[in-house]
Amino acid sequence: MEARHETVLLNESVDALLVQPDDVVVDATLGGAGHFRELLKKLGKDGVLVGIDADADALVRAQAVVDETPEESRPDVRLVNGNFRDLAEILDEQKLTPTKILFDLGWSGFQLANGRGFSFRADEPLLMTYGDPETATTAGDLVNHLSEESLADLLWSLGEERFSRKIAKSIVEAREEAEISTTHQLVSAIEAGTPAWYKHRRLHPATKTFQALRIATNDELGAIREGVGAALTRVPDAGRVAVITFHSIEDRIVKGMFRDAAQAGQGTLVSRKPLVPSEAECKANPRARSAKLRVFEAGAPAPKKSINLHSFPVYA
Repeated sequence: MEARHETVLLNESVDALLVQPDDVVVDATLGGAGHFRELLKKLGKDGVLVGIDADADALVRAQAVVDETPEESRPDVRLVNGNFRDLAEILDEQKLTPTKILFDLGWSGFQLANGRGFSFRADEPLLMTYGDPETATTAGDLVNHLSEESLADLLWSLGEERFSRKIAKSIVEAREEAEISTTHQLVSAIEAGTPAWYKHRRLHPATKTFQALRIATNDELGAIREGVGAALTRVPDAGRVAVITFHSIEDRIVKGMFRDAAQAGQGTLVSRKPLVPSEAECKANPRARSAKLRVFEAGAPAPKKSINLHSFPVYA
């Protein structure tokens, strides 16, 4: 599969961070390096840009962007091969206090083309790991070893798959015949567990199952809670945290974390409702349709203006 990636909400997210030339900025999810490129342009010699990604290939793409930038105007750039869930540890190792942090929780077109089974359109090993598949639990491990009940619960809770129980039953029946080791084997089991009409919609019948397995394989929701939670505690007053989500489960988590932080007096929501892509962007890149951008600014909210009632005249 040919690698192709279009960064979603590119200008909106970078603009929302209000990056200054001397900021310490963290791109917690390098991916295709689209946001990274724009953040690099915003920073000057006194700035710092940290790029993080579990996929080593993403660091290679980011380094190529750095190499294109004239050294005399280049900020201090630090590329880290790691998971954004470890943001606190990474910042401690780098001895940095970030002023702006961006999370793009979508997966890049490069990941779809890396042969690890993220796409149901190509017949690939059923891995779905962002890091080293040799040392991590894979989607194949989950599909072949979870109980039918656990598998159904996973598909429902992480994929919101309406036919979760029928699909889980079909997967278990298929694996009794032979281990499910490729994406197309899994797709066949999914299709066998869904009604005929489910195969003729705009959304592929395997979409939600693949989503659920990818999230579970990489513990993406746990990573969000840990990474965004660390970001909210590390940025100083006037610092900003921006998060782009791509499905409702992620968005509910981020929305709740930002709301709780605001209620605790840690800062304010930059806007009550999330920013979504324009109609033009969605038309050019259908993947953008589900994207939502939420931004949080750290710092105690300004006190409400008090009114001295005694300063008003009293009328008889």
